[in-house]
Amino acid sequence: MNKNQEMLEKASYPKLLLSLSLPAVVIMLVMIVYNMADTFFIGQTGDPGKIAAISLCGPVFSILSGLGTLLGSGGCTAISLALGKKDTDKVKKYSAFCCYASLILGLLFLTVVNLAVSPISQALGADADTLSDTVSYLRIIAFGAPFIMFNNVFANVIRSDGAARESMIANCLGTLSNIGLDALFILVFSWDVAGAAFATVLGNCVSCAYLLYYVRSKQPSLSLSPKEFSLRPEVSLGVMSLGLPMAFSTLLNSVSHIIANRMVIGYGAVALAAQGVSSKIGMLITMLAMGICMGLQPAISYNYGSGNLKRMREIIRNTAFFTATLGSLLTIVCFFARNAIITAFIDNTEVIAYGQIFVFASIIIGPFYGLYQLCQTFLQSTGKASYATFVALLDKGLFFLPLLFVLSRLFGLYGIIFTGAVTLAFSLIAGIVCSLIWNWKISRNEASPQEAPGIAQPS
Repeated sequence: MNKNQEMLEKASYPKLLLSLSLPAVVIMLVMIVYNMADTFFIGQTGDPGKIAAISLCGPVFSILSGLGTLLGSGGCTAISLALGKKDTDKVKKYSAFCCYASLILGLLFLTVVNLAVSPISQALGADADTLSDTVSYLRIIAFGAPFIMFNNVFANVIRSDGAARESMIANCLGTLSNIGLDALFILVFSWDVAGAAFATVLGNCVSCAYLLYYVRSKQPSLSLSPKEFSLRPEVSLGVMSLGLPMAFSTLLNSVSHIIANRMVIGYGAVALAAQGVSSKIGMLITMLAMGICMGLQPAISYNYGSGNLKRMREIIRNTAFFTATLGSLLTIVCFFARNAIITAFIDNTEVIAYGQIFVFASIIIGPFYGLYQLCQTFLQSTGKASYATFVALLDKGLFFLPLLFVLSRLFGLYGIIFTGAVTLAFSLIAGIVCSLIWNWKISRNEASPQEAPGIAQPS
């Protein structure tokens, strides 16, 4: 047992937070800065149309991230469960599959986008004012897709044995590179939207270089060998079934955002620019909660895999209290600082006027989002992928889309903006119910020696 695995098994909750969640939270903060960097530097041009173009591209970038989550989150969970069972052969098979599947999906993404970049841009809602910038941004991002995919996948995979600090380093290196290149390409070279895209791709390349170095030299339990790559169902489905909940969540969120963006652009580029800025502020709360839960995912999976259910439940209870408290505090801070934050992105009176209400709609979910994310993490980390996928489908599709159309008809633009908050209320209830049902089944199996939870299979 290495020191990381010993920490997963024995460390106190505060130490787990510091060792696992703090690096994951830093990663999320870095990702927030990463997502905000393009919007911030393009905002310095004072052109709402260019911000609108980047906002339109956001869902496609999220689709790429969702594919990365399918392999990265699934691989992290599958490897953590295998480590808990001391199955080193499965660990190597899972990690090699994640490596080569990420490159294959990245190349497929590159091909599809470049063959149909203009129709895709128009489907996203680009009009005569934003089409050129949208096409330019998407084309460059597509060429970087293999690097973006590998980065998204292995930044998650290396956390499987508790190596959260190294994942944080990879993300920080990429983001700092992106910010520096944004300033150079946009403010100095005046490449505008194309410069933002180039900075994003090159930042991901820097992260990939570090991840390759770390996996090959510091993490011998993982494998990048083509000889270990396998498409056998027990390997490929073992990873993807566990990654489906978060991948569905990300992908459906992208589809929902595409539809919502097309509806918002009907109210003008200024409204979409305000929505783009406001969503970045809401992201501060949601991604921090996600970081805490994702950081603790290896600890939940490892202890479930080893049969230590008492410790697993203690981690979950403490996390529920911590995320609810932190989310409430952040919501209050963002509410009172919303004008100053919007102005930092773009000093436009129309954008600020819209943004005051839009920000409120984005942050109102803060006290509750961590609980929803914890339900997802618990179900996924313990191999109950079917329940976790169901909850994700409810939040990002089955609840969101009908509510989007109903609320937009009733309340217009503001109905669109508040759809996410209304959806979360229903999704949280569903997540809690599914988690309680699965916990009851685990407890029943715990009382039956012939059905040890440590050998449960993904479902």
